Amino acid sequence: MSQTDDRARFLAAYDDNLRTDAETPSALNVTHHGPVRLVTFMKGRGFVTYRDLGDADAQTVKRLVAEAIAYFRAEPDITRVEWKSRGHDHAPGLHETLIENGFTQDEPESIMIGEAKALSTAVPLPDGVTLRQVRDEPDVRAMSAMQDEVFGEPVSDEMAEALLRRLSLGDGMQLWVAEAEGRMVSAGRLEPVPGTSFAGIWGGATRKEWRGRGIYRALTARRAQAALELGKTLIHSDSTEFSRPILERSGLLKVSTTTPYRWLRA
Repeated sequence: MSQTDDRARFLAAYDDNLRTDAETPSALNVTHHGPVRLVTFMKGRGFVTYRDLGDADAQTVKRLVAEAIAYFRAEPDITRVEWKSRGHDHAPGLHETLIENGFTQDEPESIMIGEAKALSTAVPLPDGVTLRQVRDEPDVRAMSAMQDEVFGEPVSDEMAEALLRRLSLGDGMQLWVAEAEGRMVSAGRLEPVPGTSFAGIWGGATRKEWRGRGIYRALTARRAQAALELGKTLIHSDSTEFSRPILERSGLLKVSTTTPYRWLRA
């Protein structure tokens, strides 16, 4: 089968299996409003997503955006909202409408999908580097703080609290870290998607001084092995331009793009 055929197969599986409530496993509340899902997370975070917008025209898109913002404005605890768009969707005028309604556009990311078995090959680690799965609260907080630092964000408890809540649900999420010289140097999580063949790999972060040594590839391979152990055969991820080439070398294909748009309460 050609890469073109694989891309079409993977993209169809993505739309059918992942653009459902499986996309928001840690949601506090999901409200269905026409084709869109209006999602509430911890710490005042709102999220808008959908399977597709059908044959919506530009006027319908404008109405959906306005109604989504009105919904979240009426929820005083919501301080920020992300609208998750996809490059292959039919959504006329969406970009302009979101900007008009106070959203700002983030950098596009690549939607990457591939066979778990293609990623699960052995990748040698540098001397002194080890991988392990973490579950205990001190490790989870240390992992989250390291990721905040790598992503250039202030260290906060927000992600750690969300991860600890997910672990308490026992929904299959796994957290993996690479360690060297007594500290965490890389990390990422695995999220099996119930009822599907998919598992997601997310949150990949490696300290700058440890990049280019194959650590992230090894961490990706180990998570793919864990996915196979859970019976998952496909891996998906939204990838930055930094990690996309690494995932492509590991066997994932870019099937589309996703662009987050963000709204902050004034």
